[in-house]
Amino acid sequence: MSMFDGFKFRKVSSPIHRLDPRVKFLYVCVTFTVAVLFIQLIPLLLLFLIQLPMILAARVQREWMRSMKGSAFFAALIFVMNALSLYFYGSFDSVFSVIERSLAVTVRFLVLIASFSVFFLTTSPDHLGLALEQSGIPYDVCFAFTTAVRFVPVLAEEAQTIIDAQRARGLELEKGNFMSRVRKYIPILIPLIVSAIRRSLELAEAMESRAWGANPKRTSLYVLKIGRGDYYLLAASILMLAISLYVWFYVPVPSLS
Repeated sequence: MSMFDGFKFRKVSSPIHRLDPRVKFLYVCVTFTVAVLFIQLIPLLLLFLIQLPMILAARVQREWMRSMKGSAFFAALIFVMNALSLYFYGSFDSVFSVIERSLAVTVRFLVLIASFSVFFLTTSPDHLGLALEQSGIPYDVCFAFTTAVRFVPVLAEEAQTIIDAQRARGLELEKGNFMSRVRKYIPILIPLIVSAIRRSLELAEAMESRAWGANPKRTSLYVLKIGRGDYYLLAASILMLAISLYVWFYVPVPSLS
């Protein structure tokens, strides 16, 4: 569950935390678009290295490393599955080309995890909901989205607690074949689902007790304003997208093989 630690907001005084959530989300969308454009290893490695200055400026290196360690299993699985499929069914000249293409797909996955991890680590759910609301999205949708963002790390921690409790009772998750391992997760999923339903009922009762939806015109304590740092990040995002599109259309990207 360490992967979900990289998607939980950390309250730190840093210039990245003070940026407007809308601009940071635009940066994440640009990163996602550039990562999807390229399949070569070199531009994807550069895109992954671009995330490091933001992580250092945000001072969330430890939490970011946890998300990277948690996604290592999925990254290895993506690499192995792509390597096997490209080796047996692809039209590549050498094994090195297969390894390079598999590494490119794996690095693309890590770029997406890294960018979204930085966004959620540095963006408060309250500010995220406020940004969605000020963008014209109905408040019901904003509330549902921010509530889901809040509950993901909570459910991850609760799942880890249930796993530890079941292991203390003698449940061995690592032994047996694939089907037996799947069946062993049933004593974990059932308490987790029951706990999630209980939390949703408690949330619904709390919303009803506070007269949810009684006043359609809501007011906010804070108003998000775009500052100088937001303009810098916006310009950098647009420049990165423009350079990527130019390279994608007009510049042949070399391969290591």
